[in-house]
Amino acid sequence: MLIDFKNLNIHQLKPQNQFEEKLLELIRDWFSNSSILSVQTSGSTGTPKVFDVEKQKMLNSAKMTCDFLDLKENDSALICLPVEYISGKMMVVRAIERNLKLIFAEPSTTPLEDLEREVDFCAMTPLQVENSIDKIHLIKNLIIGGAAVSENLKVKIAQTLKRSNSPTKIFETYGMSESLSHIALKEIYPNSEKFFTVLDEVQISLDERGCLKIFASKLNSEILTTNDLVEVVGEKQFRFLGRIDNVINSGGAKIFPEELEALVKREIENEVAFFGIPDETLGQKLILVIEGISTPKIIHQLSLIIYSKSFHKPKEIIFVEKLPRTPNGKIDRIKLRKKLNY
Repeated sequence: MLIDFKNLNIHQLKPQNQFEEKLLELIRDWFSNSSILSVQTSGSTGTPKVFDVEKQKMLNSAKMTCDFLDLKENDSALICLPVEYISGKMMVVRAIERNLKLIFAEPSTTPLEDLEREVDFCAMTPLQVENSIDKIHLIKNLIIGGAAVSENLKVKIAQTLKRSNSPTKIFETYGMSESLSHIALKEIYPNSEKFFTVLDEVQISLDERGCLKIFASKLNSEILTTNDLVEVVGEKQFRFLGRIDNVINSGGAKIFPEELEALVKREIENEVAFFGIPDETLGQKLILVIEGISTPKIIHQLSLIIYSKSFHKPKEIIFVEKLPRTPNGKIDRIKLRKKLNY
């Protein structure tokens, strides 16, 4: 199904599946008399919750993104994310704000499987991109969110798009439900940027813990204090270090698992997770969990990794068939800990 928001007649639209029904329900809610819309958080950083958002603030967010990507009326956009969450909702709102032609692809791990035409804009998770690498050249502007983009995936993206000589631009996003999707982007192709750059009218600072604070009055009237440890560069840029509640304290040393995961994934394709388990001597013992089965190749690749500090090398490596994930593709560390009985 395709919706042309410049010539919208909602009464003529006939949903073919449950996803399209939910999407049309969202559009009807948007054009209702209510000035607010309910948003559900993914639960990746805590207990899932539902909160109300002013539609005008969602439009403000949509305008920021459309302006940044230079999207124009009649451009096409592909939605392949669940509309229950802010990521999917904002794809619809962007289409409304800019009068885009919205193409539907039911959310799955292979959303581009049936795509045969070029589209101007799409938002996907890293897992979706990983499974759609042979089709991403069809997307002119792709934003990736929900979880960090691994170094391994960045290499695959660059290799694929260079072979196809594609003009595609790809950005990694930083944001959350409370900030109405992303407030910062980092280009990963064709340029490879080190820092996230915040959108216009977004201000950032650090709290006493070194965690990011966000003030964007057009998106949220309150200052958002995150649990994300960052390095701020100037007024508009920052580098993500890791979540403060994921920090591992081993022998008095603070370890950021996200940084180590990025390092390991430069060598192996498998999904990985570092975390600390109770230890009488160290306080927390660093372990590495790898999705998949142990093979001589993986063991060899792991032996090639050079850790900047000796205490960054895991004391134990565990292989599991499947790492638990949240609906938006992030590793569910709470479920993983329970799964391993720690």
